Amino acid sequence: MTHFGILSLAATGHLNTMFPLGSELKRRGHNVTFLTNPEAQIPVHTAGFNFSEVYSPIDRDKIIPRQNTLAILEKIDSLKDIRDTLQKFALIAETRLQKAPKIIKEQGIDALLVDSSVFEGGTIAEYLNLPYITVFCILPFYQDLNIPPIMTTWQYNRVWWNSLRNRMAYGLLNYISSPVWQVISHYRSLWNLPAYSHPNDIFSQLAMITRHISELEFPRQLPPHFHFTGSFHTSIKRPSIAFPWEKLNNKPLVYASMGTLQNRRANVFEIIAKACADMDVQLVISLGGGLDPKLLPNLPENSLVVKYAPQLELLQKASLNITHAGLNTTLESLSYGVPMVAIPVTDDQPGVAARIAWTGVGEIVKLSRLSVEIMRETVERVLKEPSYKQNAVLLQEAIRHTKGVNHAVNIIEQAVSTKKPVISLLKSN
Repeated sequence: MTHFGILSLAATGHLNTMFPLGSELKRRGHNVTFLTNPEAQIPVHTAGFNFSEVYSPIDRDKIIPRQNTLAILEKIDSLKDIRDTLQKFALIAETRLQKAPKIIKEQGIDALLVDSSVFEGGTIAEYLNLPYITVFCILPFYQDLNIPPIMTTWQYNRVWWNSLRNRMAYGLLNYISSPVWQVISHYRSLWNLPAYSHPNDIFSQLAMITRHISELEFPRQLPPHFHFTGSFHTSIKRPSIAFPWEKLNNKPLVYASMGTLQNRRANVFEIIAKACADMDVQLVISLGGGLDPKLLPNLPENSLVVKYAPQLELLQKASLNITHAGLNTTLESLSYGVPMVAIPVTDDQPGVAARIAWTGVGEIVKLSRLSVEIMRETVERVLKEPSYKQNAVLLQEAIRHTKGVNHAVNIIEQAVSTKKPVISLLKSN
């Protein structure tokens, strides 16, 4: 049997993608160790896996100095937040590149599952001569000039000026990401590994896996070893969450959540509640731990606000899901045929929201345009227009026909045992 290392970010959405894969690998007799940040130790152990920390802060003075784009970005005030984020990512990448190889060797790990957001994971695997598989925990960001970058709500359109716009956006993205690429390039040179020629080079040549479904994706060309496997959510074991079920009535249920990271905007929840106030619905707001319900004391009577909610159970009863458009929540909503109103905030959420609109399973309300009037109009439209529900049910059927985590682990085992690319039987869109 194989000892798999799972190199992952510690965020809930990333762990909830990797845990089902780890569980199925363990069920098949493999050993599994999570290699991630210290804050993930308790959930990793609770889920029954081994844990090794591969990130703890290192002394900045010990980082080998090199020319980078940060000095240029400092001159552009509008990019300050992006610059700061990338500086942090570059430091984390440097730390993992220093620490992870030794830990992986000591643990006796034979193969790696690499979270696509751990950009340096493939370099670590190549240095150790270990087979690795890329797992997309967020919307796949394999760059394709025909497809808008995932941090935009731009729609797909094969006109020439859209391709030019996409090319310019990817160019800017790659430019401001250069601090991270420079860290990775330094170690590839240090370890006598061939230099990357394109951002897509960070992904595995054996297999790339997403629990995304092709029916929710823009038409595009992807490598033959790219696999849409379908949602993993049904195999995730989640802790029981207390909920006042007795307070639910028989009115259509509107479930609203902004996830576990983008959930500290009280005004967003207030606008949602006011928009639904005069509708013949019951609104359930899950704050995801970001706020205390006591901070929202004056919401309309048809609003039920809780700190945490049993999301899957509520989605089974819901008529509409108001969401930040995280990929996890979106796939869970579609698994129950529930249409959505998406309020994307950051990361890949705009791209997921764009696909929600593209497939007709919901609508987008941009954060910059969020108001009670716009929210009310959008919620009423999605609730009353049958096509949104019909399209959501079509994607629900598509998800039911996928094999999810079992298919994903079959691909993983084949890639590791043969050390050859695993070709998808599903043609690109």
